[in-house]
Amino acid sequence: MKLILPSLVLLSAISACNNPQKKEMEPMKWPDAKAPIAEIIPHNRIIHGDTVADNYYWMIDYFKKGPDSTKVVDYLKAENSYLDTMMKSTDAFQADLFKEMKGRIKEKDESVPVLKNGYFYYTKTEDGKQYFKYCRKKGSLTAREEVLLDVDEMAKGHAYYSASGFSISPDNKLLAFGVDKVSRRQYTINIKNLETGEIYKDAITNTQGAVAWANDNKTFFYTSKNPVTLLSEKIKKHQLGADAKTDVVVYDEKDNTNYIGVGKSKNDKYIFISSTGTLTNEFRMIDADHPESAFKVFSPRSKDVLYDVLPVDGKFYITTNWNAKNFRLMECPLNNTSKENWKEVIPNRNEVLLESGEEFKDFLVLSERKNGLREIHVLKNDGSDYYLKFDEPVYAAGIGANPEYNSKTLRYSYTSLVTPSSTYDYDLEKKDKKLMKQQEVLGGYDAKDYVSERVFATAKDGTKIPIALVYKKGLDKNGKAPLLLYAYGSYGSSTDATFSSPRLSLLNRGFVFAIANIRGGEEMGRQWYEDGKLMKKKNTFTDFISAGEYLVDQKFTSKNHLYAHGGSAGGLLMGAVANMAPDLWNGIIADVPFVDVVNTMLDESIPLTTNEFDEWGNPKKKDAYDYMKSYSPYENVEKKAYPNMLVTTGLHDSQVQYFEPAKWVAKLRATKIDKNVLLLKTNMEFGHGGASGRFDYLKDVSLRWAFLCALEGIEK
Repeated sequence: MKLILPSLVLLSAISACNNPQKKEMEPMKWPDAKAPIAEIIPHNRIIHGDTVADNYYWMIDYFKKGPDSTKVVDYLKAENSYLDTMMKSTDAFQADLFKEMKGRIKEKDESVPVLKNGYFYYTKTEDGKQYFKYCRKKGSLTAREEVLLDVDEMAKGHAYYSASGFSISPDNKLLAFGVDKVSRRQYTINIKNLETGEIYKDAITNTQGAVAWANDNKTFFYTSKNPVTLLSEKIKKHQLGADAKTDVVVYDEKDNTNYIGVGKSKNDKYIFISSTGTLTNEFRMIDADHPESAFKVFSPRSKDVLYDVLPVDGKFYITTNWNAKNFRLMECPLNNTSKENWKEVIPNRNEVLLESGEEFKDFLVLSERKNGLREIHVLKNDGSDYYLKFDEPVYAAGIGANPEYNSKTLRYSYTSLVTPSSTYDYDLEKKDKKLMKQQEVLGGYDAKDYVSERVFATAKDGTKIPIALVYKKGLDKNGKAPLLLYAYGSYGSSTDATFSSPRLSLLNRGFVFAIANIRGGEEMGRQWYEDGKLMKKKNTFTDFISAGEYLVDQKFTSKNHLYAHGGSAGGLLMGAVANMAPDLWNGIIADVPFVDVVNTMLDESIPLTTNEFDEWGNPKKKDAYDYMKSYSPYENVEKKAYPNMLVTTGLHDSQVQYFEPAKWVAKLRATKIDKNVLLLKTNMEFGHGGASGRFDYLKDVSLRWAFLCALEGIEK
């Protein structure tokens, strides 16, 4: 899934609600409106001798038929109308929230320039504009500015517009970039001549959007996608001026559980093809000076072995989990690259997860994670090493954009729940850091007005679950404060404690915000991930419930004021905890939720399904089927009371198809016995990531915050 000249509205809200938990507020009285009732059309799923009725299977119709399926679209529009009716009294409040959050953003701004091959590259935004301009200056920041792409201009007339994958040819004369106008992550690659301004006719459709240039300045490699499943299936080679239909396939992935991609090494010497699954991967490579060469395997794929390659002068560094649960650092010569030739540099450490590396001519910088927090580890060519120091108890730090191989400066990012996003340049020899830019929060934001802390909940099996919290100074821990608990907990994706200016609109109204680092992520090491996937997936859900119960026990909040939020795989989490502990939450927000686990994983025509088998299991196998069925939110809706819920989706979502949350909401409406509000918002123009403009997404945030505030009786 990241600016306060406060408006009079915000100032009055802060004044009136400086500590709202001291006074119990009445929740908003919801309109007496009739919710849409989805038609029931019986459909039976029969597998492993098990027959399950799926009364809303018909909602897949739009996915199968497209615009010809008006029945599904009519239902989604009816749900949108119902939401509009139910939230009507908050319209002015939502508008104020949008204005308030937008007012924190410095609209006219520039990114910190990045040096590559003699040019400084950066983006800049302008007042009132939704997108950006991609620019460069030759040799010096005082040189003449070249606007390479004006995305504000390009996006005119499009409800959604994403330009990405910017790649400059080695001679600095050509720009390759990808464009998605639908929000399905199907990009068309375009080539622009930066000397003449001409956009070439070499438009290549249905790709990942990025290219890897060979050193001849006329050949590049790209990833082609299956137009139905959206799987990345082939790596192709393109020659400028050639018809894309004649592009040669240089790699065809036969394992449909893997994602593939192609890229160029930082030292510009190699083109790499990667084939990566959850548990196993493999690299192929050629010399970037010889694009006509056949790709050779770096080290053959081996069961449960993951590795990454970092080319430096005279050798390759490799990070790998081969005989190393938390990964270790290896090296090998340029001409003997299979793992039998790897030599250990840094061994596996039980308490430290080695995440990734960044290579420089004279340094190797490693991203590591210890006790759930990221550390940056610098190795010098002379064999010495050291760590960068970070002072806050909970924070997020990461290696930034460092495209120049010969540099002695490390660009890194730092933020926390109270510290705005910051970009630093660090002299790797002198060990000096320089703040290049910190996100400007307009209106005089003062970090000292807020408190962040880290606590640990105890899971059912005794495991300690880290929780990061932030709230306005002066909080009374008496159980009356509203608290929003967020988590993700899948794919080994770590959720760090980062700053969010839109979140201030909740904190300033008395909310506590918390992030639970539950199992299924990788915050506490690789085992943390493995203990929250496949046949251990329920640990993810029970960890989150334990985190909620702990925050109630410690009087940060109470059940009447506790809210949960998650999206995508985190939306699966929301559905599971709604079933497993419905009385713990006053409200739940589930964004683009993956809630129909069994049916989706059985249908390999649905985009990305086969890539997910190593994460969730393959339900064509009975043990996996039974376990998935036991927790899948859609399967386990019961005749009982559920919390207030706001569910969002996008009609063009490529990751979690719209019909999953739609079916789930329909089944909840027909089954639950409470009178709590249940709302479904379908964005009819966007997909998984929401709006593409830099302000439009705040409308979705305004809806979420207004929903929470309505449940708390906060009206301004």
